[in-house]
Amino acid sequence: MTPPPPPLRVHSQTEIMALKEISCNKCFGGSQKVFEHDSVELKCKMKFGIYLPPKAETEKCPVLYWLSGLTCTEQNFITKSGFHQAAAEHGLVVVAPDTSPRGCNIKGEDDSWDFGTGAGFYVDATEDLWKNNYRMYSYIKDELPNLINANFPVDSGRMSISGHSMGGHGALILALKNPGKYKAYDATYIVKSYQGSPLDILIDQGKDDQFLLAGQLLPDNFIAACTEQKIPVVLRLQKGYDHSYYFIATFISDHIRHHAKYLSA
Repeated sequence: MTPPPPPLRVHSQTEIMALKEISCNKCFGGSQKVFEHDSVELKCKMKFGIYLPPKAETEKCPVLYWLSGLTCTEQNFITKSGFHQAAAEHGLVVVAPDTSPRGCNIKGEDDSWDFGTGAGFYVDATEDLWKNNYRMYSYIKDELPNLINANFPVDSGRMSISGHSMGGHGALILALKNPGKYKAYDATYIVKSYQGSPLDILIDQGKDDQFLLAGQLLPDNFIAACTEQKIPVVLRLQKGYDHSYYFIATFISDHIRHHAKYLSA
């Protein structure tokens, strides 16, 4: 009889030289941690939350990246969404980075709530004033996954991405964007020329979302572009729900399950 494999040991803080552990909380048998590190892409300290399910103690697990919205930090999703139980049940590592570089002392970075600090939009800025610090696309696409793959028990071949608001659009950008096509940062535009692996997109939209009612969100345009390209997409308009984390918490288990059916296949 073959003996069971030894437990997979998660590296200690002293062994993860590039990372500083900020907090660790037991949750649904796993651990919700927050780390800080010096980002090469963003030239500042960045934080991210990572949930390690119980399964991660003995084997490598699929990883789901969650991108949050305007004004958020890594804390919003990990403290308000209630994702932990579903992630534990499906054996998913969940990584929730901060939305933007902070404390860069760039002129104008805090002049507006929807531009600058807390509003990185997951793009690489092109203006000279911003480009040296605002490279969120490159940070999420390359630096953060490389850091996660090197230091945690994740299966780098099973990776998915999701998000809310600015982060939902950021997730679509990263899922759709072809290498080298750095001018395109609008998911509705990118999907029109998408020729990658098959997709299955699930979108929940609060029907009473204040930004939808104000005409700032245009999900129908994205749905039309997907339909034209024959890309499977489901848009669920949820009556009575707004843009808040109460809305996210209501439907997050459906989205964890949606990703898990592919990541765990």
